Amino acid sequence: MSLSGIPKTSLQLYRDCLRLVRYVAPGESKKAVALRSIVRNEFAKNREVQEEQQLQALRANAIRALSNYLLFQNASSDPKVKQAVQSFHDRHVSSARETQKNKEDNNPQR
Repeated sequence: MSLSGIPKTSLQLYRDCLRLVRYVAPGESKKAVALRSIVRNEFAKNREVQEEQQLQALRANAIRALSNYLLFQNASSDPKVKQAVQSFHDRHVSSARETQKNKEDNNPQR
């Protein structure tokens, strides 16, 4: 994970997540406290992970979460991104509804 701009260590990711929380919910509001608590708990929960594959997966998840937030924020100001995000959302919502409908059709309740 040596791409420029992407944190290389768990500590860098942790700090980036806390910076994002500070940006999303500045100060000591209930939202800020809750978000910081979530970030701390997620990193503490996985503190003992030593296996490199697991670490890479956890880092990728954190990077994905940060990227998704930034994409979501930018979607409101860029019409092309906004349209692409809406299209992606619509496709996945309809797919999820079809999957749910198929499950209900295949497993009718008594």
